[in-house]
Amino acid sequence: MENFGPETYGERVADVYDEWYKPVDTAAEVALLRELAQGGRALELGIGTGRIAIPLAASGIEVHGIDASPAMVERMRAKPGGDAIPVTIGDMADVAVEGEFALVFVVFNTFFQLYSQEAQVRCFANVARHLQPGGRFLIHAFVADTSRVEAGQDVSVKEVSLDRVRLDATVYDPAEQRIDTTQVRITESGIRLVHAKLRFALPPELDLMARLAGLTLEHRWSWFDKLPFTGASAAQVCVYRA
Repeated sequence: MENFGPETYGERVADVYDEWYKPVDTAAEVALLRELAQGGRALELGIGTGRIAIPLAASGIEVHGIDASPAMVERMRAKPGGDAIPVTIGDMADVAVEGEFALVFVVFNTFFQLYSQEAQVRCFANVARHLQPGGRFLIHAFVADTSRVEAGQDVSVKEVSLDRVRLDATVYDPAEQRIDTTQVRITESGIRLVHAKLRFALPPELDLMARLAGLTLEHRWSWFDKLPFTGASAAQVCVYRA
């Protein structure tokens, strides 16, 4: 897709994002983030429609956000409590905010929307500059299924029902660790396409990026309830400390 920038995904999906990704129980996510913030300020990279930021703020944590998509942030602003959260519009790799934070976090695979290793390394470095002494950086992301990467492409059926079909069509670049994927939703009213570009990193590479930024791995779990991370884990919750 030509002219695909940091804001493209959010701008194209904002009107249906909350419908497509219906909020699940966020209690475990909010509880862990609140614990890690230890009463200090928190910054969410890719704040989106406020799925996590709004309940985290309601728990008593001062939350700030960054997002490249004005349309996504507008959706957050329309929700109760969403208009009280300060948000910077921009590329999350730049972390273009003022001050220091006890916690910076990025969830739901959003870190991988930084489409190059350079951008991911830059994000780590900029996050480190905004962490107070002892502050933490949390990343929640999938662990790539390398068997699918080696195959080069994949088409999977995600939903089949009376009035809709959802397909995910994906191509992989194993050399660059890049994924180009288009979600296809077919309903009686038409076809909706949403494209995403991701650059995945396995745990050892994330740890190296952290070390380059002066951060140290403190924890790695498979979920926010602190389930142990194993070789079979499909997701990782990494906590790096300044």
